[in-house]
Amino acid sequence: MRTFWPGWAEMQVLQPHRITHSLASRQFNIRRTLSTTEKDDTGLPTATIPANTLTYPDAPTTAHHDLASFLTYAERTNLNQASTTFIGTHFEYTVAAALSDYGFRLRRVGGQSDLGIDLLGTWSVPSSPSHPLRVVLQCKAVTSPRPHLLRELEGAFVGASPGWRGRDVLGFLVTNGAATDGMRSAMGRSRWPMGCISCSRTGHVQQIIWNRHVEAQGLQGTGIGLQYSPDVEGGQRLVLTFKGNHLPFPYNAGDQHV
Repeated sequence: MRTFWPGWAEMQVLQPHRITHSLASRQFNIRRTLSTTEKDDTGLPTATIPANTLTYPDAPTTAHHDLASFLTYAERTNLNQASTTFIGTHFEYTVAAALSDYGFRLRRVGGQSDLGIDLLGTWSVPSSPSHPLRVVLQCKAVTSPRPHLLRELEGAFVGASPGWRGRDVLGFLVTNGAATDGMRSAMGRSRWPMGCISCSRTGHVQQIIWNRHVEAQGLQGTGIGLQYSPDVEGGQRLVLTFKGNHLPFPYNAGDQHV
């Protein structure tokens, strides 16, 4: 059984549902750079050209690098699982692992000087297979997200690391709850290419939506659908689609760039 969700002119919208992921230890080493060709009146690049190396900022710690190593670290140090440090770090690693099934290759960079950005990386989509899109993500482990979080995300575009500045960089807000009507309206009004992702604390991706500016950056023909899958809770999972066809899950087109 296939279910396709129609796209809006302003954004692609999905209703929440549940899927199951294996959150095993995953490490990614993505290295690409992009060089500026021109700037808009804000001083931000409006177009970039892929080159050889994308340089990531230093990780906030060397004590852990993925979900598995963080859990080991937390147990060894008796880190309080109710603390904001544990909840936030656990959610960031969970998001990075869960979204890898959709072509994202992400690295945790959050820290005291992260300017609100928790994950940096690329997104390989079927409409742009040889040129992964650069992405910045803010992760908020909240179940009731509000539009003010999108305003914070807009500020993160300006303060992003050098390799992730420009109008062709995509920004995503990831929370535990589905985007409200107010958040969808805020995305539609924003001049920045941005979207929202709902991901549970155990890694169930429930929703992915984006605005028209994301579509213009290389997602033409790419969408999101539901696919029947008896091995996951609820019997359906979220999958990428391209020109109306479901793509394999996990989606691994970006492996050649790792």
